[in-house]
Amino acid sequence: MSGREAVKFTIDLFVHACRAALADGPRAMRELRPDALVLDATSLGYDLVAMHLRIPYVQIYNALHFDYSGHTPLCFYDWPHEPGPEAFARNLQGAKAFLEVAAPLAQAQREHAEPAGLKLDWNDPARRASKLARLTQTPKEFDFPSDHWPEYFHHTGPLHDGFGRVPADFPWERLTGEPLIYASMGTLQNGMEGVFRTIVDAANAPGRQIVLAIGGNIKPEQIGPVPSNAIVVQRAPQIDLLKRAALCITHAGLNTALESLTQGVPMVAIPVTNDQPGVGARIAYTRTGVVIPLKELTTEKLRAAVDQVLSDPQYGKNARRLQQAIQKTNGLELAANLIEKAFEVA
Repeated sequence: MSGREAVKFTIDLFVHACRAALADGPRAMRELRPDALVLDATSLGYDLVAMHLRIPYVQIYNALHFDYSGHTPLCFYDWPHEPGPEAFARNLQGAKAFLEVAAPLAQAQREHAEPAGLKLDWNDPARRASKLARLTQTPKEFDFPSDHWPEYFHHTGPLHDGFGRVPADFPWERLTGEPLIYASMGTLQNGMEGVFRTIVDAANAPGRQIVLAIGGNIKPEQIGPVPSNAIVVQRAPQIDLLKRAALCITHAGLNTALESLTQGVPMVAIPVTNDQPGVGARIAYTRTGVVIPLKELTTEKLRAAVDQVLSDPQYGKNARRLQQAIQKTNGLELAANLIEKAFEVA
């Protein structure tokens, strides 16, 4: 699935997860007796449990953060950042349209909150937001410019450090030393054989090598025959390969985008759904890569985009500028300090 259909499917998953958290979360929290909670912003339900039991909590956006204010487009859209009243009205209308799709999720929350005595403004889409701290992995330098965020909202930059990952076997001896293109469509929306075939066909060129990680939904043989300079695996040591890569072809998942930028690697992005269009819009805005909407993807367009990014040094320069900003900020340490400070206040 892609686009609106996939967003609806994601919301349905969140409704089930939210109901489960609300049904069993209070028991779990009473047994664990935590002093505080650090929640993924999409861990829906646990925030209401925390409110009900008066447990302080902070939230981390591991995907792209949500902005319902109208100052920037909501992350589900690939709209560019534009100033002025027309863009503001468009952004608000987009947020309203998403909230209508997400109404079942709000209903699941309300069914728990009202009997529990939680008095929330159900017209406020940010009603679950922590007032202690909200952290986003998105570096400020990679985000659309805006000064409307509250003081407890922080751009930290990436939180990954490469540790804790399941090891992935990889045939390192097959790397030729030619300019390397690393391609992955992520761990979730990676079941489209045609997209992988297009990537192989478009990236194949003399003097280049491509590594394609296809995930667990399909088998390498389903891609069909590949040229000798292509390595197709189900799982790959992504960070280690990005350290060697000249280009990353990605679905514009935030983690892959940030891992690419942490290594100073420009991108060609093919957003599929959820927050990926918003990540793609930021790749385009910062000129750290080129974006091709999934519905417009062809071998010719992808080949042209790959050639454009590899031949124009500005994309690499911009990616390295973001790399320097990420290194300077040290998002993992900053996030830890902000969380500790927030709970000291609590």
